[in-house]
Amino acid sequence: MKTKVFVLFCLIFYLSGCATLFKGTSQEVGFGSNPVGAEVWVDGKMMGRTPISFKLQTKKTYVIEFKMEGKGSKTVNLNNHVGAGWIILDVLAGLVPVIIDAATGAWYSFDQQNVNVDFGK
Repeated sequence: MKTKVFVLFCLIFYLSGCATLFKGTSQEVGFGSNPVGAEVWVDGKMMGRTPISFKLQTKKTYVIEFKMEGKGSKTVNLNNHVGAGWIILDVLAGLVPVIIDAATGAWYSFDQQNVNVDFGK
């Protein structure tokens, strides 16, 4: 029985990319402002008011715009980067995991977990 479970685990590991299997393709990002209550727009779509958090796909970069009545707006770019550790693990596991993680974008993580702006006084 233990052998079957081990073989099944190895098969799943081989057929999945390391990052896809262990990390996933999205990441929770928090958004805040001072003062609170600013509208959060992600790539031109209103997502809510600060403080708020939600998951975004890590293979994309985003333009985040904070809008507050009487205070104007501020724009922040949310960039991603490739995690070298995931690439090394995929290469060690074989060609299939490399292809899967590259296609799904699971190699990527955002440069920041929280995006905050200060509208001042």
